[in-house]
Amino acid sequence: MAEFLTGMKRTCYCGELRAENIGEEVVVCGWVQRQRDLGQLIFIDLRDRTGIVQLAFDDRTAKEIFDKAASVRSEFVLGARGIVRERSSKNKDIPTGDIEIEVTELRILSESETPPFEIIDNCPTAELTRLKYRYLDLRRPELQKNLIFRHKVAKVTRDFFDENGFIELETPMLIRSTPEGARDFLVPSRIHKGSFYALPQSPQMYKQLSMVAGFDRYMQIARCFRDEDLRADRQPEFTQIDLEMSFVDMEDILDLGERYIKRLFKDVMDVDVPTPFPRYTYNEVMERFGSDKPDTRFGMEIFDLSSEVKNTEFAVFKNALAGGGSVRGITAKGAVKTYTRKEIDKLTEFVRGIGVKGLAWIRLTDDGVSSSFACKGRRRKGRRRSYSSRCRQRRCAIHTRRSPS
Repeated sequence: MAEFLTGMKRTCYCGELRAENIGEEVVVCGWVQRQRDLGQLIFIDLRDRTGIVQLAFDDRTAKEIFDKAASVRSEFVLGARGIVRERSSKNKDIPTGDIEIEVTELRILSESETPPFEIIDNCPTAELTRLKYRYLDLRRPELQKNLIFRHKVAKVTRDFFDENGFIELETPMLIRSTPEGARDFLVPSRIHKGSFYALPQSPQMYKQLSMVAGFDRYMQIARCFRDEDLRADRQPEFTQIDLEMSFVDMEDILDLGERYIKRLFKDVMDVDVPTPFPRYTYNEVMERFGSDKPDTRFGMEIFDLSSEVKNTEFAVFKNALAGGGSVRGITAKGAVKTYTRKEIDKLTEFVRGIGVKGLAWIRLTDDGVSSSFACKGRRRKGRRRSYSSRCRQRRCAIHTRRSPS
């Protein structure tokens, strides 16, 4: 039968206890990660959102408490009072591994049936099962850390923008449909039959009205809703940090954004982000990365090979240049040692599957050059398309450079 917590007020979280707390009387509450019954010794790993602490029961423990500890199972909810002491067998894998609690009072606040999956990180259970028991899945430290991280981001965000003169305003969730980039989610009106509210795709109209009203700096951690297909960086409902500023120019906005990101990474992750950030024009990133939101850590940039192939007889390149286009390629450094012809052929089939007609490739090694298209150079015996140094130096324009290739 479940007991009450009356008269046993929690003094600290499980994961907060350290060696400096040895000798203190504490009260902790949480869920049983596991119970180990060794006969004359019982150990219980008690878990809350901060971590795990070990509860110890031995021959000095009152029989009633010892028997109660023996009945405990995984995911029981407990309250325990006891004295912090040094562990005889330390566990260096957890922050509380140097200590344990010698329990003097134990209460079973709630019993539990055997859970459908173990509450551990990297849970191998099927995702549908975890979603069905979402309240259990959210007990896992991995997911709890994500939610705590999100909380810290929101707190730092509010602190930073408050310090920079921003007012946090809450905009309506039930609004008139406004033109945006996706379809609206609609909510029927009970009072006005046949009419609907729309959930906001963004607070765009309201933040602009706030500028007109004289709130020259607005901020909101805004919930947004868009009835569109799932993408890697978008789902039907999401949260964005929404800003609006008056009496500023582009440099003010960029400077604010850089200082915010620097503060956020430092306060939440203890990472120093160097500023100012590199700046690129739209044309530059599209030519170098093929994306307007590139990951600049990705080293395989796009190179313009038009000048190298201007004299080629290869019809694909020749026709592209004649039509005012360009020939571009990606350098895959080191791939010559790891990519076999079979793997290159698989890449060719892959690009055809996404609508590309084919894949032209050039392999450059110390033994020569090979490619998927014709060259006037002399072919070496035993190699499909391998070319002599004379070819690389004189006859074929695309073989005159080692990089990019």
